[in-house]
Amino acid sequence: MTSTSSHDFPPVRACIFDVDGLLINSEDIYTEAYNNILHSYGKLDLPWSVKARQQSRGREYDNRSTTQGTLRLLEWAQLPISLEEWNAKVAAQRDLFRKSQPLPGVPELLYNLSRNTNPCVHIALASSAGRANFQVKTSHLPSIVDYISGQCRIFGDDEPMVGKKKKPAPDIFLLALDKINGGLGKGEERVTAEQCLVFEDSVAGVEAGRRAGMRVVWVPHDGLLGIWSGKEEMVLMGASEDGGEGSEGNGAVVERDENTDGGNGRGKRNTQDGDGGLLHSRDGWAEMLTSLEDFPYGQYGIQLGTLKQP
Repeated sequence: MTSTSSHDFPPVRACIFDVDGLLINSEDIYTEAYNNILHSYGKLDLPWSVKARQQSRGREYDNRSTTQGTLRLLEWAQLPISLEEWNAKVAAQRDLFRKSQPLPGVPELLYNLSRNTNPCVHIALASSAGRANFQVKTSHLPSIVDYISGQCRIFGDDEPMVGKKKKPAPDIFLLALDKINGGLGKGEERVTAEQCLVFEDSVAGVEAGRRAGMRVVWVPHDGLLGIWSGKEEMVLMGASEDGGEGSEGNGAVVERDENTDGGNGRGKRNTQDGDGGLLHSRDGWAEMLTSLEDFPYGQYGIQLGTLKQP
């Protein structure tokens, strides 16, 4: 697959990762926890049409830092409980997240980026979720926590996020870039936004990454992809969750790999040209992958060394 973008991108020097549904399978566990509550009130399973509008979003509500997405969920479910009661019922199921596991390709990708690049590629986490919850989800996963420095992690409830907006605003990614630049070695030039590659599974996260001036890899859950089937190009161009255009304006166009099935926007990954991509925006700023397995490092100017993951 050959990009028609006229933009000459510099090699990627930093990668910034979301967590839930991108590095680990916790989105499915959230769904399990939500459905447990819904079933206790005789409700049906949470559909992806509702869940898709919940992912990553957060705004101020009644002078409290809470998620707009959860309020939308409660409005849909019509449950006889308050937001605080809902949150307490979710928190009571925290131990479910101790069964979180890395998603396919993640351990190898994190190992290569953190240990096996030349020149060095910096990595960071930028998650709208809470720091304590991250510990529950990943304390048993050395393939996640060992490869990303604690100094390069930013969460939605961290002090630097006070007064900041959550995704789809770019704030959290820009804070992650600040952390990366704050930890550079002697003589290293500052990393620019254009030299960053954001990895996201949510629509809001793709929009946030683009608004930060960073390139984006979108790796959606099958459920989310089903909701956006036929409109993947809107996501890659920074579309809002309501179907409007994002920060890049009109005329979103993508190139579709010849090996995709064309029916639902999923299809098989192209391994013939070493690209590994499924869809990418014509301006070159965003790409969709079905998995992080066999990541196309060379496409982003990332050079691997000869080390092998233990």
